[in-house]
Amino acid sequence: MPRDLPVGNGDLLVTFDHCYRIRDLYYPQVGRFNHTDGHVQRFGVWVRDAGGADREPGPGRFAWIEDEGWERRLRYRPETLVTEVHLVHRGLGLEIVGQDAVDFHEAILFRRFTVRDLTGRDREVRLFQHLDLSINGTPLGDTAHYDPGTASVILYKDESYFLISACDAHRSGVDHWAIGSKRIGGAEGTWRDAEDGELGRNPITQGSVDCCVGIGLRAPALAEASATFWIACGHSHKDVADLHARVLEQTPERMMTRTGAYWRLWCRRERPELGLVPDAVREAYHRSLLILRTQVDNGGAIVAANDTDITHFSGDHYSYCWMRDGALVAHALVQAGQGELSRQFFRFAERCIEDAGYFLHKYTPAGRLASSWHPHVIGGQEVLPIQQDETALTVWALRAHFEAYRDVEFIKPLYERLVARPGEWMLAYRDPSGLPKPSWDLWEERRGVHLFTVASVIAGLRAAAAFAEDFGERDRSARFRDGADRMLAAVRRHLWDPESGRYARSAAPEADGRYRLDLTRDAASFALFFLGVLPPDDPTVVAEMESTFERLRVRTPVGGVARYERDYYHQVETRDTERIPGNPWIICTLWRALYLTERAERAEDLREALAILEWAVARQRESGVLPEQLNPHTGAPLSVSPLTWSHATLVTAVLRYAARAEELRSRARPRVTAGSV
Repeated sequence: MPRDLPVGNGDLLVTFDHCYRIRDLYYPQVGRFNHTDGHVQRFGVWVRDAGGADREPGPGRFAWIEDEGWERRLRYRPETLVTEVHLVHRGLGLEIVGQDAVDFHEAILFRRFTVRDLTGRDREVRLFQHLDLSINGTPLGDTAHYDPGTASVILYKDESYFLISACDAHRSGVDHWAIGSKRIGGAEGTWRDAEDGELGRNPITQGSVDCCVGIGLRAPALAEASATFWIACGHSHKDVADLHARVLEQTPERMMTRTGAYWRLWCRRERPELGLVPDAVREAYHRSLLILRTQVDNGGAIVAANDTDITHFSGDHYSYCWMRDGALVAHALVQAGQGELSRQFFRFAERCIEDAGYFLHKYTPAGRLASSWHPHVIGGQEVLPIQQDETALTVWALRAHFEAYRDVEFIKPLYERLVARPGEWMLAYRDPSGLPKPSWDLWEERRGVHLFTVASVIAGLRAAAAFAEDFGERDRSARFRDGADRMLAAVRRHLWDPESGRYARSAAPEADGRYRLDLTRDAASFALFFLGVLPPDDPTVVAEMESTFERLRVRTPVGGVARYERDYYHQVETRDTERIPGNPWIICTLWRALYLTERAERAEDLREALAILEWAVARQRESGVLPEQLNPHTGAPLSVSPLTWSHATLVTAVLRYAARAEELRSRARPRVTAGSV
């Protein structure tokens, strides 16, 4: 199920699903820990006609936010990470506007609700927020208690504390609360207690616990009333109590206003020239940049995705930092002018890299080795459990950062571990042909010598050579550059198949020194031009790109480009694989746009690239979220959503389109010479 509305600040990340329910709460790092364990955190509304001097109150009615009676529109306020959600329930006679934000600086989630009566009668409204936490990833040993000092409920375990409270324009503190057990002894949870509009006020429970808090409002006929909930996160009772006091002192409204202002400022920082980009694509670019930011931990880890529902499919999640994804996202951030985030990523990478100069499979946001399915032994032989492109792309992206910012003082402490050693290792990790030794491919499915990996290593060696030249190590620079040149010659010699007129996606070395080629078409061959290994108009690149993208085109109304022929991951269509070679992936489709952009020689040549950008915009959720892949028949999101890589690729594709459009426009302008009229 997609996470339609992620909000965060790099320390605290909260995600909402399509029903507008909180589903994930990560703190103190993006991707670690998920204190909801993916369970639903419910929001509900109880309402009745208000009584008066001459009449009794009417009967109460209740609806949880997932009930079918709600009409929902889930969006963000422009250029911010503050949501703007419109809700209407005709049966309740209410309209609600919800605004959610994680404070840009403090670990506090705000949820502000403005309730409007639609019936023409004075109404009594009670809003209920349910919390079903599994603190530090497990419900064992949790405690929830009512705290009279703050008029709030506090949940805690070990070093993790969460305070939930509320206020309206006149008072602070929760009016109603319930604390109890969930998922043990048949207990559903305290959320059930809210459905009659009253909560039991039990003061404390320990073990597998949850809580529900409420605040009451009076909404005059056809008028509005507002209330705000907040969840403060810290490492002690004092931490959350201090944050609570800060909220009361500054007011939730002021803190949410400053958060919106901060994100507008952040979004406009060093804004690239997008004047030739249509408004809808420009808006999607800014939204992608903001959503991408929610997936970046302040400690530097760029997390692939934080959609817990994937655990039901794979038994694991995407809340890790793959250095390949991280490097490509960092590259997009560099192009977008967000250099501080890319700096943090490279500092994180320097902490993670092995002393020998390579990265292992993936890492937790804390910089520890994460779960892996890459073996250390194959056929009785010891092998490195790596994807070599992850090492190479990090060096390549670091060079792009340096060329953009020329921050020598930043590069100096990273040079040895993140440039020199990886460069030497890449040179050593080659077979006699000059190609890299086998490793796992970027899709993490096959071991061999892969075209994408080889292109990455060539780009990485060239980047290392440029760094070594800058640092005065000319002999090392020459060795790196020679290694890249030899590898490119080996690509032409061993991976180009003259008979088919295409590059092999991978090759398996055989005992006689030859390679057995896998000619399956794979969109990842885009790396040849994207990483600058060969120019986009090189005849072999043209032949490869045209053949591959045509074969991988999804021939349904949904459209898009599949990863590779007969892709099995989340496969929807198993019979008609000629028409539907796999599910359309956002990144692979945008790779086609990048190719067309690079090949354009006239402004009109960019039309198809723009059409692909508009295709991606049309495949967003209403909120702007992009998934990993789509159902080829319905267009519904598949796998995780949002995928950080999808948003980074949109950012890269839009920036490259804008730059190329400006280049071609400038080239087409008539020259003005001296003496001309």
